Amino acid sequence: MKEINICENEAGQRLDKLLGKYLKNAPKSFLYKMLRKKNITLNGKKAAGNEKLNTGDVVRFFLSEETICKFSDTRIQYTKKALHILYEDKKVIFINKPVGMLSQKAHPGDESLVEHLLTYLLKSGQMKEEELLTFRPSICNRLDRNTSGIVAAGKTLAALQQLTACFRERTVKKYYLCLVKGNIQSSECIHGFLTKDKMLNKVTVLKKSDKKEGHEEEAYIETEYVPLISMEDTTLLKVHLITGKTHQIRAHLASIGHPLIGDYKYGDRKINELYKKEFGCRSQLLHAYRLVMPVCEGELKEISGMAITAPLPSFFERILRVKGVNPDGYMEL
Repeated sequence: MKEINICENEAGQRLDKLLGKYLKNAPKSFLYKMLRKKNITLNGKKAAGNEKLNTGDVVRFFLSEETICKFSDTRIQYTKKALHILYEDKKVIFINKPVGMLSQKAHPGDESLVEHLLTYLLKSGQMKEEELLTFRPSICNRLDRNTSGIVAAGKTLAALQQLTACFRERTVKKYYLCLVKGNIQSSECIHGFLTKDKMLNKVTVLKKSDKKEGHEEEAYIETEYVPLISMEDTTLLKVHLITGKTHQIRAHLASIGHPLIGDYKYGDRKINELYKKEFGCRSQLLHAYRLVMPVCEGELKEISGMAITAPLPSFFERILRVKGVNPDGYMEL
């Protein structure tokens, strides 16, 4: 016999949803059959599966160890990557993701920030492997593989849900630093509509809605930028990402003639090759350097109104310093 004592990370969800996580590989029909036969009980009684779980409830499995192992996904993908943690408390964690790291898996064999996070929580004793059967901490925002900067994650279910809602509702302010082609002298808020080619994993920015032409999945985008320092052929921009869509900053700035340096998908090959030759630059110079939290209650009370800042990657900082720019003065803007 196996049992789960419901704690805050399991409470608030339906029993059948929890069973679907714990016995991940079991058909739903099997789960409901076990409930009907009282091989799975809630607080010692027969359950239907639609009951909402509360802290202190007990779910018992009168199943063989072999059956539980067969249907449970107990595999843990441990990694060896150390995390650059910017802020952490008992409920949330903010990480400075490096260039080259996936935010989430693209394929089953990938290692991503999520796997590095789970490894950290397990090795630091903040979680046990068995707890991952019913709740897995996860990230709340994503960055492109070759974009560095702040990624937020929830360590408890309630914090994860509330933090994810903040990003979804756009109450978190997201700021980026990027080096772009061209000399920009004035601030601007630009608008457009983005469509995605899933086969090529590339987006197109339209100035006006074009749904009549078959772009039914187009999304409205809004990007605000402020030039921090303009040089002969480039400008260091502070970008406020108002909406947050795939490749938005990269494609939106490229669409107005100011592509990111080092961006081989949307950028200018000639200037990219110059920076590759001079600095070894092989990825876009785009860094999510600052998050400002809204006023929060509940699970996020400790980070209410907090601003989190991530230092620039060393290669980005080196390029700026060679060009005569001290990036330290711009990190708090």
